[in-house]
Amino acid sequence: MPQTLIPNIHDFISKIDPFDKLPQDLQRKIACCIKISYLAKGEQVHFGGEHELRYLYVIRTGSMEQRKHNGMLRAKLGAEDLFGFTFLDEHKESQEDYSAIAIENTLLYLVPHSDLLNLLDEYPDFAEHFASNVQVRLHSALDVVWSDSEKGVFVKKVSEVSSDKIVVVDSSTPIRKVAEEIMAVCSPTAVITENGKIVGLVTDRDMTKRVIVAGLDYNRPVKEIMTPNPLTVGPNDLVLKASSIMMQNNVRSLPVVEGNNVLGVLTTTHLVRNNRIQAVFLIEKIKYANTVADLTKLTPERQAIFEALVEGKVSGDIIGHVMTMIMDAYNRRLLQMAEGHFGKPPCEFAWIVAGSHARNEVHMLSDQDNAIILADTATAADRIYFQGLAMWVCNSLDACAYPLCSGKFMAVNPKWCMPLKVWKASYSKWVANPEYESLLNVTVFLETRWLYGNESFNKELQAHLFSSIKDSHVFLSSMVRDSVSVNPPLGIFNSLVLEKSGENSKTLNIKKFAINLLVDLARIYGLSSGSEKAETMARFNHAYENNLLSEDMLKNVQGSFQFLTQVRLSHQLSALKEGKVPDNNIIPDTFGSFERKHLKDAFRIIADLQEYTKLKFDRQ
Repeated sequence: MPQTLIPNIHDFISKIDPFDKLPQDLQRKIACCIKISYLAKGEQVHFGGEHELRYLYVIRTGSMEQRKHNGMLRAKLGAEDLFGFTFLDEHKESQEDYSAIAIENTLLYLVPHSDLLNLLDEYPDFAEHFASNVQVRLHSALDVVWSDSEKGVFVKKVSEVSSDKIVVVDSSTPIRKVAEEIMAVCSPTAVITENGKIVGLVTDRDMTKRVIVAGLDYNRPVKEIMTPNPLTVGPNDLVLKASSIMMQNNVRSLPVVEGNNVLGVLTTTHLVRNNRIQAVFLIEKIKYANTVADLTKLTPERQAIFEALVEGKVSGDIIGHVMTMIMDAYNRRLLQMAEGHFGKPPCEFAWIVAGSHARNEVHMLSDQDNAIILADTATAADRIYFQGLAMWVCNSLDACAYPLCSGKFMAVNPKWCMPLKVWKASYSKWVANPEYESLLNVTVFLETRWLYGNESFNKELQAHLFSSIKDSHVFLSSMVRDSVSVNPPLGIFNSLVLEKSGENSKTLNIKKFAINLLVDLARIYGLSSGSEKAETMARFNHAYENNLLSEDMLKNVQGSFQFLTQVRLSHQLSALKEGKVPDNNIIPDTFGSFERKHLKDAFRIIADLQEYTKLKFDRQ
């Protein structure tokens, strides 16, 4: 290659992913190795055979189309896109799994695999950007890069925030002695041990409630009032993890433990003193709010938590769990307020949630999906009471920026406020006759989670649902047909599968054409493997454990789901920062090569899983 072309090639690759992640000297070395190839429209790339050179291809200008041997579209690629990762593994058999054809005149840069691999041996820290396995490349796109903003306290270690003032006593120690030590050290907590192992926890509040108020003899052993099997946290754990444990389990103290050594204690008081993390304890404020107006004032704090988590690139599953815990708190507090307003419920009931709320995947766009299961003894008058309660709670949630469900899948709808026996009969009918409306109803309520009232109602209903599905010969196949009826946007950057008109013209709904496809497939694999968990990745993991998915498939799906979730959350964050209403409509034209490459990897994984699922369940 003429030396005069190298600066131009170096300038080009230095601006596209993943070359832009490399040091300049490595970029120059790669540029010196590159060969140039021109394809006329209709010409095909001839991938190297066993004894021929293999290349990583970079499209400088033009566009390519990849198709599998069965004719299925694999991807459409444009300028700055790369392909050839599949053949980067020297130990993999030289066998093409797709063809690549120019759909217009195309100029390619060819990076010899042998040269690239030799260079990466010199720079091993950058090798994962060029991994042959797609899940490794997706993982590189999910590297945590914490925000430098004031919300960066989420990355602090527990040891930076916790107190080393801690009381550790044996379980046989008299209560009086423990109380004296707590006061002497000025610690709100004592850790109880037995034979060198942590067996319990006692707080100053426990002393008040379980000893003074109960009139217990101060000379009794402390093990009689301790909370057994306490949750603990490690000194190197993130504050985010510790605060999430506290919120999820409604505890105010966590011993900081390394092995069997108690190093200190982390309490809500310690965290609140750090003003940057006050938003994490929004749940505490929600619990003690007295009016709907008080709750609506907390909306900015909820948004602040969301922004902090996304800016810090916290994994999507953690963001979902934290935002779900907050939404749970709003629901429970409003139900308590409603009972105070309408009076004691006339019969037992269960308030359940569905959709992303039930899956612990709440984000800033999550609306309400809820329902009420009534006792079978409920009368017409009882239902009037619950209709009023549901109306008040749903409207109050809406006031707190949890929008009403556009499909009316809410407890305020009489269809979704029924006695348990009616719910069971409905499920049986929907599963037996999975036509469109029935399939929609059952998929909305396929994952439900109890939140308030009689928990046994939801357990009984879920058991009935799973039993009905197990006995059905048509339901699962109907779900498979429905889940593969929408294809991922493999041609997204060639102006395909975009909205054609309206205010969302030239945008892509990432929820409809990507994330929901994985959620639907997860339902199928969850049901097939007998999983009772609702979370999307938990269902895929259970399917893998039951040999319905290979390890490679699981890792691919995990990477794509995480990356797509991150793209959606980042899009929502950008809208909030600009003072706009967040949505799911991403704008492909704004993406650089980094997003383009990884989105195409994710879309291709979804398409492969759809094809595999269709074949697998057609045979059953």
